[in-house]
Amino acid sequence: MQIEVAGKPVEVAEGASCGEVLKESLSKKQFKNVVVARCGETLLDLSTTVPTDCTTLEPVTADSPEGLDVIRHSTAHLMAEAVKKLFPTAKVTIGPAVDNGFYYDFDYERPFTPEDLEAIEKEMQRSVGSDQEFSCRVVPAEQARSEFKEQGEDYKLELIDELGEDNYSIYQHGEFTDLCRGPHVPRTGMLKAFKLLSVAGAYWRGDENNKQLQRIYGTAWGNPKELKKYLHQLEEAKKRDHRKLGTQLDLFSFQEAGGAGMVYWHPKGALVRTILEDFVTKEQIKRGYELVRGPQILKRELWETSGHYENYRENMYFTEIDEQAYGVKPMNCLAHMLIYNRKLMSYRDLPQRYFELGVVHRHEKSGVLHGLLRVRSFTQDDAHILCRPDQLQDEIKGVIKWVQDLMGLFGFSYSMEISTRPEKSIGSDEDWNRAIDALKEAMEAVGLPYEINEGDGAFYGPKIDVKVTDCLGREWQCSTIQVDFTLPERFDLTYIGDDGEKHRPVMVHRAIMGSVERFLGILIEHYAGAFPVWFAPVQAKILNVTDDQKEFAEKVLQFFREKGIRIEADLRNEKLGYKVREAQLEKIPYMFVIGDKEVEAGCVNVRMRGGDDPGLLSLEEAAALIKDASEEPFKNGGMSYSF
Repeated sequence: MQIEVAGKPVEVAEGASCGEVLKESLSKKQFKNVVVARCGETLLDLSTTVPTDCTTLEPVTADSPEGLDVIRHSTAHLMAEAVKKLFPTAKVTIGPAVDNGFYYDFDYERPFTPEDLEAIEKEMQRSVGSDQEFSCRVVPAEQARSEFKEQGEDYKLELIDELGEDNYSIYQHGEFTDLCRGPHVPRTGMLKAFKLLSVAGAYWRGDENNKQLQRIYGTAWGNPKELKKYLHQLEEAKKRDHRKLGTQLDLFSFQEAGGAGMVYWHPKGALVRTILEDFVTKEQIKRGYELVRGPQILKRELWETSGHYENYRENMYFTEIDEQAYGVKPMNCLAHMLIYNRKLMSYRDLPQRYFELGVVHRHEKSGVLHGLLRVRSFTQDDAHILCRPDQLQDEIKGVIKWVQDLMGLFGFSYSMEISTRPEKSIGSDEDWNRAIDALKEAMEAVGLPYEINEGDGAFYGPKIDVKVTDCLGREWQCSTIQVDFTLPERFDLTYIGDDGEKHRPVMVHRAIMGSVERFLGILIEHYAGAFPVWFAPVQAKILNVTDDQKEFAEKVLQFFREKGIRIEADLRNEKLGYKVREAQLEKIPYMFVIGDKEVEAGCVNVRMRGGDDPGLLSLEEAAALIKDASEEPFKNGGMSYSF
């Protein structure tokens, strides 16, 4: 039969494997990097016979996203083989590829140690050196069940029973076999760039009612150079870990005595947060938003009307007052709709843009809590726009512009995706399609590329999700823009049109930062704690050389405070070098050193966090230096800020 192979027509002999066909069609150098083949949308092992209905066959290389997934999944199998060799009583469960790596969950009688990981990695290297073949065979369900029962692999039996298929594919390399859909690399010798990273607890199937397993994480890449680059990135990420910096800079803490997933903001952290919230609030007002505030709890009936009780209940907390059930709000939209409904609106009153820095609570499982990035109590820079259908495009575009401005201010690059209707949702197909079309039209009008993320919208409407990329190349989901035709219907929101009749408004749910806590965690890591001058909780610190300058230093402190500069003084009887090092560790942008010469001249000797040394400046000059540095990020963005 004739098919298209790597863009060229090729005559394929009956029974030829994908690998044989690609090897003949590609150069030796090209084929060396091929891990699997793609027939249409299906990935196939190179050992698989070319299907009779295949019309196109393409090579999938180790440096492609799909190829990397195959390498990582294959490396998970490699690790499971090593674990079974070293710890024969360990039971295997599942081992998928994930972003930047892989994991495998094991049931073993004791915790794996760092020394165990080293031994496992060495055993994996031995398997790579022996260059074992990955082979696949498809067997009837009963045979698969019999094989894994004989091996004592109870978790595999559970998977077989749950899937309920007639036949199962079993992959083998060496003596290790695994229930798996594949595909895999042809041989273990292709897996030369991997590293085991850590071990953590994980419940079987993610259910905390099930047995806790041990999850070994690793990373794998197409070549050693990419592995080295990623490991360097991990080291940088450790230095920038917001939890470590939060302690070092005395910004925040978590207190188990008060409950998991709740943040305690210390004075400097609360100040950073206030600066950010104050800036964002002023920008909202400039962009036509009105400030509102709703209560923390609302009657359960309201959550039933909105659909949250049916579709989001597992993420909510509930309480009872005077025999009446209340839900603690996980989002702010219900209160904002009630505020809208306080009076009859005219078409001339729209759009109504309500903004709230609203504290919300969501029930996150303890295993996924992660510093500021995943908490149970957080604040959203939440807004809801209620507008006429003919205003919808301009409102979406206005929110996109706000997202662009904020991300530009902090130097984030970003990508956008439109998330469509999930399986668990409310509203008509017609309304969902109208909402999705509105988001697409707005994105195309502003000329921004986007991807479609099928089935990941909110339960009441589709959304644009904005993923920012920090200085280490890591992606974080922040902003969201959601179009909702359904909740205005459920809460009977109306306005009087120019025809004198009642009409239904459209609601746009939007958050620019998303969670304030999460955004601050991202910023701490992005800047490694060295915040821009306008955003730093302490912009300058006064350091005296001896007690002789203490009186003048206190006058200088008062001068800068009156200028609105956030400043501290370290007047301890310590060596100057020690105080300078402490200020550097605190990542304070400016240090004002005062010795006898500075007292005599009525000046300060300015040192900067980055190592520059402007030297002796008058107090007015030093104040102007900080003011100019604070204003610099806003010069070209059409935004401004003063605190």
